[in-house]
Amino acid sequence: MSIKKYFAGEYDVAVIGAGHAGIEAALAPARLGLKTIIFTVSLDWIGNMPCNPSIGGTAKGHLVRELDALGGEMGKAADKYTLQSRMLNLGKGPAVHSLRAQVDRRGYSGYMKHTVELQENLDVKQCEIVELYKENDLWHCVSSLGAEFVSKAVIIATGTFMDGRIYVGEVNYSSGPDGSFATIGLSSCLEKMGVPLRRFKTGTPARVARDSIDFSALEVQEGDEQTVPFSFLTKEDPQNKVICHIAYTNDETKKVILENLNRSPLYAGEIEGIGPRYCPSIEDKIVRFADKPRHQFFIEPCGEETEEMYLQGLSSSLPEEVQVSLYKTIPCLKNVKIMRNAYAIEYTCVDPQFLTATLEMKGLDGLYGAGQFNGSSGYEEAAAQGLVAGINAALKIKGEEPLVLSRSSSYIGTLIDDLVTKGCMDPYRMMTSRSEYRLLLRQDNADERLMPIGHKLGLVSDETYAEFLNRREQKEKEIERLNTTFLAPSEELNKLLEEQGTAPMSTGMRLADLVKRPQLTYDMLAPFDKERPDLPRNVRDKVETEVKYEGYISRQQAQVNEMLRLEKKLIPADIDYDKVYGLRLEAVEKLNKIRPANIGQASRISGVSPADVSVLLIYLSR
Repeated sequence: MSIKKYFAGEYDVAVIGAGHAGIEAALAPARLGLKTIIFTVSLDWIGNMPCNPSIGGTAKGHLVRELDALGGEMGKAADKYTLQSRMLNLGKGPAVHSLRAQVDRRGYSGYMKHTVELQENLDVKQCEIVELYKENDLWHCVSSLGAEFVSKAVIIATGTFMDGRIYVGEVNYSSGPDGSFATIGLSSCLEKMGVPLRRFKTGTPARVARDSIDFSALEVQEGDEQTVPFSFLTKEDPQNKVICHIAYTNDETKKVILENLNRSPLYAGEIEGIGPRYCPSIEDKIVRFADKPRHQFFIEPCGEETEEMYLQGLSSSLPEEVQVSLYKTIPCLKNVKIMRNAYAIEYTCVDPQFLTATLEMKGLDGLYGAGQFNGSSGYEEAAAQGLVAGINAALKIKGEEPLVLSRSSSYIGTLIDDLVTKGCMDPYRMMTSRSEYRLLLRQDNADERLMPIGHKLGLVSDETYAEFLNRREQKEKEIERLNTTFLAPSEELNKLLEEQGTAPMSTGMRLADLVKRPQLTYDMLAPFDKERPDLPRNVRDKVETEVKYEGYISRQQAQVNEMLRLEKKLIPADIDYDKVYGLRLEAVEKLNKIRPANIGQASRISGVSPADVSVLLIYLSR
């Protein structure tokens, strides 16, 4: 039976999906003054965390800081509902220091729901969008009840909901995450428009009852004594309210899994979707790392006012009774009570190489993709793309230049460039190793790199920007002071130097040269530095990093300058690569598919060699 349609409203921007990508995608244009609507299959799941209730982590913490610097919301919500805060990789250099917070799942979701509800210019609507088409230069979103919404731009941020299918052993059924509805119908509309789609898969561990866990023999994981917020706007450091625990599987766990491997839909061939390489299920770990006697996992709370505990590292799609058996082989879980079973979910997403660097789809004016729909994984990656898609949809409608973040400017730029240029064969996950400029893209300087952009766009307030300018001025003055201030040798100072394993002084030295010594820190020298100003901790940390790594930073900046030179060499949009003499056939095929905007982007395409880049440069010079 056909549904009778009715006109339900006209908007500038419509966002399909209200997860982490959809929230940022809707808030940005609304805050830029455009009439916006966001659709969700359930108002109760806005900003839901169907997997681990945590924000940040290696490289992901960088993304959250960058989001915040551009005017995004994720960092503020995470700070408000932090349960435990930890800075990862402190044993390594500052380039890879990454903030991670365990957060209250329902608190975070409630904060995001209320934020979008209160946002001016933004309507929130519970409905399932089942039809999408373009007519007379306007996009039409049609709900399952026949409501037809018209807009100038549409952002698809469906997460794992589009044609979602849950797998638990031999059982599988249509569903979104956490027992929510899957969205059906939208993918067929996209296919008719020529959008290349694919199936990916992800999974989540079981949630178990706190009182069924034996914590007595577990390794305790405390939060940091000195915490750090995600948001540059957060005035008070988050408080640690809970502790997490570390546990391990064993030979018995491995035995149970191997005996039931034929019942895993992943190994039985029932799941066609490709799973995440860097977050495999426990059965996948057992097979891929067969020589390992045990695998580490973490037991983490889902919130302050719930008894659900999350078993990070034990995701699975095995039958429920097998899940019970394998968990009970682990001593701390011998009496475990599963509250929510683990499952795998398969879903439809787009080939990201069909997107431009603005996240607009090629040949489909005003249609954007964001988040897991673009082939990525993770809340932070999703939110970052949502913000960029929302900003670019707004800028296009306003007739302004688009926002394209370079790889040298941000991890967000790296993320998007990787997706649209290199593509992905499995759900993409951001890591610090993906950036060739990671010493420049530290999480502590995200404000310096991106806040001027956020302010220029209108997403960062004048007050916030003034505070940033003050911090930057404090840092620059202090670095200048360190470079021009000398310390004379003294018995007390030389005693400190010898205690730290570094050579004592025989003549005066610049403070900057002392800070550069690997054995010393900026704060260690405070008792001998009588003129030192009282600076905020985040300013002191930046000063130390930039002084200590000055030489490395300069060399990396030179690499950036060379890449920017290539980025400025634009490639005509209508270029016919078949007529560029000297290009290899593989390069012609890849260049015709991706249509890079400049030589820099072309050089990063898999299958385009340095020789092909030289041919292109010669061709363009003619």
